[in-house]
Amino acid sequence: MNPHETPGPGEGGGGDRRPLRARGLRLWKGMIPLLQRCGVRPNDISAVGLFAGVAAGVALGATAYAVSEASRRALWLAGALLILFRGACNIMDGVLAVETGASSRTGYLWNEFPDRMADAAAMIGAGYAAGSEPTVGWAAAVAAVITAYTRALVRVAGAPMDYRGPMAKPARLALLCAVAAYCGLTPATWQPAWGRGSATGLMGAALWLVTGGCAVTVWRRLRHAAQYLKESRP
Repeated sequence: MNPHETPGPGEGGGGDRRPLRARGLRLWKGMIPLLQRCGVRPNDISAVGLFAGVAAGVALGATAYAVSEASRRALWLAGALLILFRGACNIMDGVLAVETGASSRTGYLWNEFPDRMADAAAMIGAGYAAGSEPTVGWAAAVAAVITAYTRALVRVAGAPMDYRGPMAKPARLALLCAVAAYCGLTPATWQPAWGRGSATGLMGAALWLVTGGCAVTVWRRLRHAAQYLKESRP
């Protein structure tokens, strides 16, 4: 839960925030004065992150329709950069809220809904990318949403907020970003492919990994929550 979220039923305070080392970098705090002068609020950054996630999905999906290798590589790199930017927005909205006290009663909505939509958009777009397939893109998107739902469900049930992986949101974003960057920086001959007619490339394989990893993540979170609730029962 980001700090610009107003705790509601079943939600805690600062202990519910996803532990990220990157959040402690001086870079984020150094940007706060500029953002304040421009009148930017945490919810605004959350909205920008949503558009970045959708744009990343569009760029990734467009790689399958590029007319040249140069344009395809440019689209891969654009997708990777947009994923990074979306991750930066996800950090910055929380940092801005903590440092300025700019909380909002709608902060929880502005954090969670755009985050889920951006996550799904990136996965679906990756499913239409070169070397991928739509089915696994949609499967990865659904798996990502269920993983986030499980995190919220666990907290509402009374267990501590659980961000364990192996395929939590940072891992999903890092994997997609790494694959997109590799495809953008290397020629097509360096990119392996598998299956009949070599239809599945690196991005398709990455999405299969996301889907399977999310299933393991959901199982681990539910198992840990069930154990906690049993042991904490009066």
